[in-house]
Amino acid sequence: MSFFKRLKSRFTGNEEAEQSTEKYKEGLTKTRTGFTSKINDLVARYRKVDEDFFEELEEVLLQADVGFETVMELIDQLRYEVQRQNVKDTSQILSVISEKLVEIYESGEEQMHELQLDNELSVILFVGVNGVGKTTTIGKLAHRLKSEGKTVLLAAGDTFRAGAIEQLDVWGQRVGVDVIKQSAGSDPAAVMYDAVRAAKSRGVDVLICDTAGRLQNKVNLMSELEKVHRVISREIPGAPHEVLLALDATTGQNAMIQAQTFKEATNVTGIVLTKLDGTAKGGIVLAIRRKLDIPVKFVGLGEQMEDLQPFDPEKYVYGLFADGLLLEDKKEDEEADK
Repeated sequence: MSFFKRLKSRFTGNEEAEQSTEKYKEGLTKTRTGFTSKINDLVARYRKVDEDFFEELEEVLLQADVGFETVMELIDQLRYEVQRQNVKDTSQILSVISEKLVEIYESGEEQMHELQLDNELSVILFVGVNGVGKTTTIGKLAHRLKSEGKTVLLAAGDTFRAGAIEQLDVWGQRVGVDVIKQSAGSDPAAVMYDAVRAAKSRGVDVLICDTAGRLQNKVNLMSELEKVHRVISREIPGAPHEVLLALDATTGQNAMIQAQTFKEATNVTGIVLTKLDGTAKGGIVLAIRRKLDIPVKFVGLGEQMEDLQPFDPEKYVYGLFADGLLLEDKKEDEEADK
């Protein structure tokens, strides 16, 4: 069964899964437009899968920010698979590429893509530099959790950036959840203490905490995050249950540097890749997985609240190659009908 047919069978009859797959397809349009046109050009120029084809394919994947190590691993596996399956025609190659990319993403240490929430009060700590869409993502995640029937509280721990508290407040009003805050310039750890106490007394399910993201003063940032972490874990043993790092997909390799810095500063349990719909280099998801070994838990695929989607490797790879996979699948059906 081809990659596309396998994915289709996964969500047939499941309206929510179908809608999510469509969001991936729409959200990755910019990456796919560049990607697909180049891949289609390759397929048109090379009728046979040979070494020259592999060299050009390598270049296309690197330009999409898939990452050097991932590309090298993929090309090696493709060579083996093409030989094993006796693939002669380049028109059959997309399904093989898609399947191998999913396998590469899911290989290595077992990772939890789903949010790890406690049965009682769960605490999610958000970290990330200013400007990556962290506060907006917190609002969207609050909306998602609330729509799932959970009670949510927000903590405005970014007390230094001008307008950060007000921005979170606006999102709280929009989503319909309360925000625990203090005045600008307050100690973030004091805000977290208040927020945890409020969450406990109100019996909420999830507390989502915003934090400052001033990488220009790395030492202060690290000590601040450690202090916040300490306050939360003292009040709730085992918390925070998730430390999510927000990264802006449009910044490419710069996002990788940020991820490495935050990984050193705190125990990052998952990544939220924002603005994936705004980049032509959506392959960054694969590079992050390969380089940092941290699971991508959510991706931002648009401006609407529902466009923050749980990460699914198969839907993501389908989003990258959708047009070509549909065409390949059609050709396969035509061949079968002959």
